[in-house]
Amino acid sequence: ADRGFDLTFRTADDAGLSLIKYGEFLYDNLIIFSPSIEDFGGNINVETITAFIDGGGSVLVAASSDIGDPLRELGSECGIEFDEEKTAVIDHHNYDTSDPGQHTLIVADAENLLKAPTIVGRAALNPILFRGVGMVADPDNPLVLDILTGSSTSYSFFPDKPITQYPHAVGKNTLLIAGLQARNNARVVFSGSLDFFSDAFFNSAVQKATPGSKRYSQTGNYELAVALSRWVFKEEGVLRVGAVSHHRVGELAPPNAYTVTDLVEYSIVIEKLSDGKWVPFDGDDIQLEFVRIDPFVRTFLKRNG
Repeated sequence: ADRGFDLTFRTADDAGLSLIKYGEFLYDNLIIFSPSIEDFGGNINVETITAFIDGGGSVLVAASSDIGDPLRELGSECGIEFDEEKTAVIDHHNYDTSDPGQHTLIVADAENLLKAPTIVGRAALNPILFRGVGMVADPDNPLVLDILTGSSTSYSFFPDKPITQYPHAVGKNTLLIAGLQARNNARVVFSGSLDFFSDAFFNSAVQKATPGSKRYSQTGNYELAVALSRWVFKEEGVLRVGAVSHHRVGELAPPNAYTVTDLVEYSIVIEKLSDGKWVPFDGDDIQLEFVRIDPFVRTFLKRNG
């Protein structure tokens, strides 16, 4: 609410749940913080949530080791495979001093975050506290983002059982937080940990149990959660294209076709959404391609003004 959103809270099994009315979506964004739900109430199910995403809606999902089938199915629709119910991410080298003994209270270093300040924020973060289920990305889905991975010593399995088969996720392939930006610009974030968003984890001190590890008075969970929510709800990382022009140098109108020897002048107006206002986008990595079968020209555009 502090950021200008109108919030509606419902229990996951509320009989009146609905995302669509008279063919129109009722909401722009959806938050699902009900990991163990087996059947949503009302007319909401995985199919309607997927339709919501296909319609451009953005979704923030938090799971846990008590994950139900609907969230697992929703993850699969988005290129994310959750491990089985009752499994947890385990790391015998990177667990917190307050871990009760199963080494499932994971301390994730900020170095394991995706190198994308627009998504994870620009500030240097303290270590992240995580307790929950692991994920892996579908290798055939290029749109999945590995936002926060486990360390090389992490894996996902049943914490109270001996390992009798190869774990679902091992090492850096273990995803703690994953994201997706669909081709229609809908955004989805999956966290394997509901606790990640809790006040307890926001305000907790954090220190690895490894001898000599540094103690931090507070985790980086709050800052990361805010950054993720700003991205998934399209408060950050949103661009729009304005006027586009192209023509041969010395001319004013575009020709019917260009030849490989033409000198071309190309311009495009790109704006960025910042605090609810459109401002000029200050980027140095915008590429232009002239293509027939293969690119004849691929170059960076220069900022004008």
